[in-house]
Amino acid sequence: MGSLDLLIEGGFVIDGSGSPGFKGDVGISGDVVTIFRDAAPDIEVKNQLDASGKIICPGFIDLHAHSGLVILAEPEHESKVHQGVTTELIGVDGNSYAPFENNSDLEMFIKLNSGLDGDPDIARKWRSVGEYLSQYDNRVAVNIAYIVGNSPLRIGAVGWENRPPSSKELENMRALLRESLEEGAIGISTGLDYPPGSYASTDELVVLCSDVARMGGIYHTHVRNHLGDRYLDPFREAIEIGRRSCAPVHLTHLVHRKNNPGGAMPILDLIEEARGQGLDVTFDDFPFQYGGTRALVVFPDWAHEGGPGKLTEVLQSEEGRERLRRVVEPQGKGWDDMRLTHFKQPHNFQYEGKSIAYVSEILGKHPVDTLCDLLLDEDLRTCYVADVVDEKVLDHVLRHPSFMAGSDAMLLGDYPPPSAYGAYPTILGKLVREQGKLTFGEAVNSMTFRPATRLGLKDRGLLKTGMKADIVVFDPTTVNGKATRDNPRQLSTGIDFVIVNGVVVIENGRHTGRLPGSLLKPRGM
Repeated sequence: MGSLDLLIEGGFVIDGSGSPGFKGDVGISGDVVTIFRDAAPDIEVKNQLDASGKIICPGFIDLHAHSGLVILAEPEHESKVHQGVTTELIGVDGNSYAPFENNSDLEMFIKLNSGLDGDPDIARKWRSVGEYLSQYDNRVAVNIAYIVGNSPLRIGAVGWENRPPSSKELENMRALLRESLEEGAIGISTGLDYPPGSYASTDELVVLCSDVARMGGIYHTHVRNHLGDRYLDPFREAIEIGRRSCAPVHLTHLVHRKNNPGGAMPILDLIEEARGQGLDVTFDDFPFQYGGTRALVVFPDWAHEGGPGKLTEVLQSEEGRERLRRVVEPQGKGWDDMRLTHFKQPHNFQYEGKSIAYVSEILGKHPVDTLCDLLLDEDLRTCYVADVVDEKVLDHVLRHPSFMAGSDAMLLGDYPPPSAYGAYPTILGKLVREQGKLTFGEAVNSMTFRPATRLGLKDRGLLKTGMKADIVVFDPTTVNGKATRDNPRQLSTGIDFVIVNGVVVIENGRHTGRLPGSLLKPRGM
């Protein structure tokens, strides 16, 4: 054996497999790991890192990241790297930013989704998936995996209308999808509450997912929450798509909502039943009761039909508002719980973190009119955070063997969801150390090996000799998320070192400014 670039000494290795771990050292040569049980032999070492009393584990993988644009403007990615995240999946919820045949559609789509992924001041000259993904390699702090959303496929082939595709348009969507997979996408995502992707029927998605299955990809879905009983039927549709297409199904941010009686167990039973029938079904979630999204989500599909320009006309017209007042319902506990964030107009800064009900009272308007006026004034970019998840059932979800971690975190405004800054350390600090509901080995497995396997990343997610050097060193006695709903922009504690592709990005709890992230492609694609 030759020399090592870095030797991490004296720590306790939890390798990501789910096993309890062992005392050992971890060596890095270039971007490759060598594991030494007990202690490393006497060899030349260029740099050493003392991990005494610390846990050494693989880097964490975020299976639901809303950073596809923000990270290009803020490549250090402080909020996630300080959680130990070394790889993120972008393009989720059907909302990805390639392929787009023309810049006009891309700009309109960025505007439509700016309440989820932002609208940073960056050059946007790409069209294809390959051109888009070239923006990331060695330019950001974490690795990037990409999944193509069905919204750009639909826009490219059908436009912004709510109608079934013709046979020719469907073939065009399939061609765009296959090209996206060939250029690096790991599958297809849907966000079936977000137009225009929500216009897709079950049959349309089966056709697309059949192509994904043949090319070795996955179906990653934010389910159609308004379908049928609004409880089990959305998940039944997702599983049906997997069954008919033979595509592996990943249910993203699987949450049981407060306004749905019945608990999480029937949803988990559906997953177990499907898996028992030989279907490949998994899911991710985050460890908080608070979630957020673009404020536009409260408006029905008909208001979005035709694209952002037509949506703006609906929000401006008295006829449109009258219809909206009759049908729009608040999310979570109600208007008084939906707290707004991500304002750019100075006169609206006073509303940061305030509820729609509070702002409506100040302005003397109906909540729907308040939301319409703010969205028009803010060019549709405003988002909200609400108490939407039944926290009592989170334990069942996070301890399930098919669970994987995903932050689902907007990185926007002064009051993003707490998962933007604290998802992974909260699992380690709260669920493992404080509550004893998981072991460190089980928790690390759900953040590393399971998601790496789901994404088809053969050289990530485990600490064993020959794997890539994505590594976290954390203090098991202090690791925790500090982010709260009222004070969400707080960096996590106890994440001492983060290494991406053999490069130290967090050193003694501080960002080094280095940007070693790579574009990751799955096996067989």
